[in-house]
Amino acid sequence: MCAFAFFLLLAGQAQPTLAQPKETLVWLLRDLPPLMIFEGSKKGQGVIDQLLQLLIARMPQYEHTLMRVNRARGLQMLHEPSLTCDAALNWSKERDDWIAFSIPVFRAMSNGLAVRRVDREVLAPFIKDGEVDLAALLASGREKLGIIAERNYGEYLDALLKQAPANSLTLHYGNDALGSLLQMQRLGRLRMLLGYRSEILYQAQQQGIAEDELQFYPISGTGKYLSGYIGCTDTPQGRQAIIEINQLLRTLPHDHLSEAYAAWLDPESRSDYLEASRAFFMHQAEQ
Repeated sequence: MCAFAFFLLLAGQAQPTLAQPKETLVWLLRDLPPLMIFEGSKKGQGVIDQLLQLLIARMPQYEHTLMRVNRARGLQMLHEPSLTCDAALNWSKERDDWIAFSIPVFRAMSNGLAVRRVDREVLAPFIKDGEVDLAALLASGREKLGIIAERNYGEYLDALLKQAPANSLTLHYGNDALGSLLQMQRLGRLRMLLGYRSEILYQAQQQGIAEDELQFYPISGTGKYLSGYIGCTDTPQGRQAIIEINQLLRTLPHDHLSEAYAAWLDPESRSDYLEASRAFFMHQAEQ
């Protein structure tokens, strides 16, 4: 009888430990090709899609949930106390105040300007050494620039956009914002839009727009590449998740992600990108 009572006592003490549920980590997914791809023949094969598969497999301590969101909902969830992470964020000083960021995850070509080839002469007065002086272009008031509302384009471009005259920007808030901007451009309601070349080309293909219809220009002052980061809610749980994510990122082969991204670039950009990305992550590993 005493032995049975002792067994029940032990079982009662052990049960909470055995039944302890895993903490849920919500990964936010946004339709952001070539990083995340929701539809088409390459669905789920984006650069970040592949990274998430690796991270989830190596973080069994969490119950992982994938959630598709738009930009506004994603940013809102990162403000909430639940453990939520986004694997495709740009860092900014403003965001660093309320998001816990990882070390750099991948490198991407910086944002540029896309115009229809038939309209490229409108940029001629603002091009020097092959790059567009975006500040002068916006200040001129000659053309409207299409941008995705609430998107972070990197600190330099975000500062330019904040200073731009209100009537020089066309903001789109929809879920398929880039596709809608491309259609506006095709219809002549907009001549320039801002974005990543690889993303614009992917969306153009989905819209039935041929690659040779568009011309891309880098923007002076942006730098050729920028880093992408994982960001989690700035809570004790979120900061702990970032510590664990950083440990994994230091051991994961960055070459695989770089090659996956490079596959979306034009041949002229591909080799330069791979070389620069390899040098960047070698330097990061030494720090």
